[in-house]
Amino acid sequence: MPVVDNPMTQQATRADSSPADIAARLVSARLDARPLDAFPGETPATLAAGYAIQQMAIHLWPDDIAGWKIGLVAPHLRATLGSDRVAGPIFAKQVRRADGGEVAFPVFVGGFAAVEAEFVFRMAKDAPADKTEWTEEEAAALVGSLHIGVETAGSPMAFINDMGSVVVVSDFGNNAGLIVGAPIADWRARLASLKAATAIDGVEVGAGEAMGLPGGPMAGLTFLLAHLASRARPLKAGQYVSSGAVTGVHDIVAGQAAVLRFGPDGAIACRAVAAKEAGG
Repeated sequence: MPVVDNPMTQQATRADSSPADIAARLVSARLDARPLDAFPGETPATLAAGYAIQQMAIHLWPDDIAGWKIGLVAPHLRATLGSDRVAGPIFAKQVRRADGGEVAFPVFVGGFAAVEAEFVFRMAKDAPADKTEWTEEEAAALVGSLHIGVETAGSPMAFINDMGSVVVVSDFGNNAGLIVGAPIADWRARLASLKAATAIDGVEVGAGEAMGLPGGPMAGLTFLLAHLASRARPLKAGQYVSSGAVTGVHDIVAGQAAVLRFGPDGAIACRAVAAKEAGG
């Protein structure tokens, strides 16, 4: 998902701003479905610092990683930050499957929430732990299937995207879940023609195509394989990879419904519900 990197001055002025301290506050707010009115500590200055907080938060989160989301860095900051993409974990209890009915998903009331139409890889093989350079052909050989899907983005910080990619990274990549839909037949041959459109409460808010992402979904997958190897967290068989927002990032609030259409490959209907009402 693209983010705007204009750092805010709204942040906590605390002496206890170690990665572990910040991670604990972010995790606590997520578990309590409690909005934050400022970043809970000193704002990290680099992607490495953001990922250090993310790593601490992963250790604190009471669930297993079921996959990873990929987001985009704003174009004017890619050279400065040294990357065009960022990554965040998707946890097992936050993966939902579309079965033809409307899928309810929780959102942080007072925080940030959005839906993003995505093409989602499901891995068939473990990636080698020490391989940090990948071609698209090598990456594709690990994939079992490609699915239509929805990233349910979310954070206790309503202003998270205004603070930029580094803060997004620190808070699980601004992810709050994944809805996995039907597999796409013959996906490798059809990748260049895959399209999606998003509507909220019956009004279309965005449309796009898989190859509208820089380099397309496969470029995202090769990035993630290398990135996770560098973190000693190589992709595993069965994990999902949400490859990037195809139609854009579309804000949503509790009570609103979205329909994400993927042409002949199907559609996913979903509805946002308050996290506390949904049991967290």
